[in-house]
Amino acid sequence: MNRADYVRVVAQSWSDGPQSETPPGHWNVLANEVVADHPGLIRKIGGVGKTVNALEWDVKVYLALNGAVHYAAISAWSAKNYYDSSRPISLIRYMAGLGQSSDTGQPSYNPDGLLLEPGLVEVITAADVQPGGKFESLKAFCAGGGPVTNNGNPCTEIDPDTDDAECPDDGPSFDGYCQSSVGKIAIRAWLGPPADATNTTAGVGWKLAETWMPWFPKTFVTPPFPGYVSGHSTFSRAGAEVMAAITGSPYFPGGLGIFDTVAYQYIKVEDGPTADLQLQWATYFDAADEAGISRRFGGIHPFYDDYPARVMGSEIGQKAWVVAQHYFHPAIPPAPIGNAKSKIDAEGTRKGGKATVGLPHTTADTTTATPDVVPVTVETPTRTTPQVRKEREETSKSGRLSETKKR
Repeated sequence: MNRADYVRVVAQSWSDGPQSETPPGHWNVLANEVVADHPGLIRKIGGVGKTVNALEWDVKVYLALNGAVHYAAISAWSAKNYYDSSRPISLIRYMAGLGQSSDTGQPSYNPDGLLLEPGLVEVITAADVQPGGKFESLKAFCAGGGPVTNNGNPCTEIDPDTDDAECPDDGPSFDGYCQSSVGKIAIRAWLGPPADATNTTAGVGWKLAETWMPWFPKTFVTPPFPGYVSGHSTFSRAGAEVMAAITGSPYFPGGLGIFDTVAYQYIKVEDGPTADLQLQWATYFDAADEAGISRRFGGIHPFYDDYPARVMGSEIGQKAWVVAQHYFHPAIPPAPIGNAKSKIDAEGTRKGGKATVGLPHTTADTTTATPDVVPVTVETPTRTTPQVRKEREETSKSGRLSETKKR
C-alpha cells in the first residue's frame, strides 16, 4: 500500500467537515452500514439475552450511541473553551514569522521561533537562493497586499517599496510587493491545494513556513475554534465504547469493518488515490484510533490534542452505556455522566478525583478491564473556584499562541 495514498484517504474519510454527516454522525453511519446491515450481526443487547428485532435494536443503539457522543461534545467543547489553544496553522505560521529558536549564532534567532531540523525546517540564506541553490524557487515572495491577495506566492523582481504586477490584489486596495526571502524559514511540507484538484496533486516540497497549509481545501482550511481537545478523538472513543458494549464484543461483525475507495475518484483535495484502497478495522477501537490520528495526518491537530481526548471519550462512553441501560431496564439505577469527584461542592472547592479507564478497551462491564489491559489513571488536581476563575482570566490575557507555547 502506498503510504501517501493511505494517509490521504484516512485524512479525508474521517474529515467529516461541511456538507457531511459530521464526526458524531460518522459513528451513526458505522452503526448502520457496517454493523446493523452486516449479515453476521446477532441482535442481542449487550451480547446477551434474547435476540431483538431490528426496530428495537436500532432504537437502543441510537439512544446509547447518540447520548454518548452528545456528552462527548459537551466535554470536548468545554475543554476547548477553557484552554483556548491554537491550531497547527496558527502556531506554525506565527512561530515561523518570528524566526528560528535552535541556534543563537544563526540568522533569524528568536526564542519563540520554530525549531530547526535539517531537511525539514531550515533558514533560507543568500547562497541558497542563487541559481542552482537549494531554495532558488523561494528567492522572493509577495507580501503587503490587501485583503484578497497572493501573499506568500513566489515572485522574481524584488522591490519592497513599490506595488508589483507580480503580486496582484483582487480587492480594491493596492497590490503587494516582492520581498526577499533571505532570513525567512523554509519548511518541507505539502505544497498546498492544486489549482486543478481533479487531475493533479500538489506533492511535497520546500515552501515558506509562513504559508504552511494543512491538507485540506482553501475553502475549509481548519476549524474556526480551539484545538485542545480533539473532538474527533472524543466522539470516536465514546462511540467505540458504546458499540463494543451494546454488541457485547469489541470486534466488528464478521471480525472486520471495511471502507473501500476507488483509484483516482475518492480524494477531493487533490487527485488520488493512485490505486484502489481499503481501510480495515478489527475492532471499534481500531476505527476510533484511526479517526483520532486522521486529524494529525491532515494537520488539524497535534498529538497532544488527540491522546487526552481518547481517554475522555473512553470514560464518557462507558458511563453513557450505564445510563442507557437504565432506560432499557429501569431497575438498573442511573449513573451520572459527570465525574462526581470532580464537581464543585457547596464550599466552592473542586475536589481532586481519579478516573480509571482501560486502554485500549474495556468490557461491557464498566468496572472491569480486560486481562491484557493496564488501567490508566487520570488525576484531577484540587482547585478552588477562585483559582479556576483566575486561571481563565490569565489564559485570556496571555493570548492563544503564548499560552499554547507554555504547554
